[in-house]
Amino acid sequence: MQKVLIIDDDRELCGLLADYLGLEGFECSFAHDGLDGMNMLAAGHWSLVVLDVMLPKCGGFDVLRFIRSSDALAALPVLMLTARGGEQDRIAGLEAGADDYLSKPFSPGELAARLRALLRRARFAAATGVPSTSHGLPSVVSVGDLVLNRAGLRVTIKDALVQLTPVEFRIMDKLLENPGQVVTREDLSVAALGHGVRPFERALDTNISRLRAKLGPHADGGQRILAIRGTGYMYVLTDALPGDA
Repeated sequence: MQKVLIIDDDRELCGLLADYLGLEGFECSFAHDGLDGMNMLAAGHWSLVVLDVMLPKCGGFDVLRFIRSSDALAALPVLMLTARGGEQDRIAGLEAGADDYLSKPFSPGELAARLRALLRRARFAAATGVPSTSHGLPSVVSVGDLVLNRAGLRVTIKDALVQLTPVEFRIMDKLLENPGQVVTREDLSVAALGHGVRPFERALDTNISRLRAKLGPHADGGQRILAIRGTGYMYVLTDALPGDA
């Protein structure tokens, strides 16, 4: 069974989810405030997290920042719960590193489907050695000093592990399908966020900004990920820097 930590102060909802998700093959544990949630995250081993935005003691975004800043938890899939109509919360959650979101009220069936979707990549990789996003591409890509391992969901630079969130890894994976070539914002958004470009949403750009900071520059000081105005982004090959960047 997949171990799911649900951090939500609605105890009645948690009870309903425990019953339903248990029948769907999920082993659920619960925290009812943000501080308790962070303690449980640090002490346990989890397959994924369902995280409410509005929490006592410590809010959902603070918990999400705690997850993404922890070496041990950074790659943990996170689905955030928001109030109906909370578009700004959803955008902020994706920008902060959430992998998916769901508006309250929701059906337990939809939550279970989304959890299975978040876990599908890991299960596929364990069964075949190739993540579901790779579409038959090589399991290991080496570009200069950077190595992306699709089977292990790992990125290293000069053999040093770079801790990426699932969204950041998917961006990197998509860029390295064709290094040195432009990938459109639409294609990156679909690959990383699961949907096309949406007006005023900055989740893709925010995640790429964080990804750049984690990767650092090339040995020659040049950027690894370059924005191509009005089109998208590219992973730069050190011997192919465009002159109009």
